[in-house]
Amino acid sequence: MIAVLLADDQALVRAGFRALLGAEPDIEVVAEAADGVEAVRLARQTRPDVVLMDIRMPGVDGLEATRRIAAEPELADTKVVILTTFELDEYVFEALRTGASGFLVKDTEPVELLRGVRAVAAGDALLSPSVTRRVIGEFAAGGRGGPAVAPAELAQLTDREREVMVLVAEGLSNDEIAARLVISPATAKTHVSRTMVKLGARDRAQLVVYAYEAGLIRPGWLT
Repeated sequence: MIAVLLADDQALVRAGFRALLGAEPDIEVVAEAADGVEAVRLARQTRPDVVLMDIRMPGVDGLEATRRIAAEPELADTKVVILTTFELDEYVFEALRTGASGFLVKDTEPVELLRGVRAVAAGDALLSPSVTRRVIGEFAAGGRGGPAVAPAELAQLTDREREVMVLVAEGLSNDEIAARLVISPATAKTHVSRTMVKLGARDRAQLVVYAYEAGLIRPGWLT
């Protein structure tokens, strides 16, 4: 059973998500929060698998709440998915840097929301390649936040790990990386995992950000 925490200051939005998610046999909405402070408190209390987090909330916003959740060792298995009204929300890039595992536009199709929740709970990043490129391309190009990966950390990576990191940044799954490099999916998964460990990345979403910030891939390189 996938435990989900809903964090949005609009009761109607939460009710809609609760009705959709609660109808699924493998998903349970364990709590609802109307602001960031409550979201962090309830995350600590319920230890959900996934938090659907709105960025714009009163008091402590979703960005800071995401940062706090990502910083707590006991919530290492809790994945945060940012809910945004616009694909190019100026805060999405920063949210990915601070620990979010992906993002969803609020008016996404129900089937896509359900697929996304299940994917994140399974350990995948919820990153549409086209939208991710636009978001990161827009805001990484502006130099916001500064490099997150030191040259010494990048030097730890093997050539294959760098190659895999670039493919993760393209939005490829482990199976797609395996096909591209003509290796087994298990080997691709191992390369991704080792790269995350060496760079201290929380998940694949942060690997995407690191790849852009380290200059391994730049906006406009992908089509």
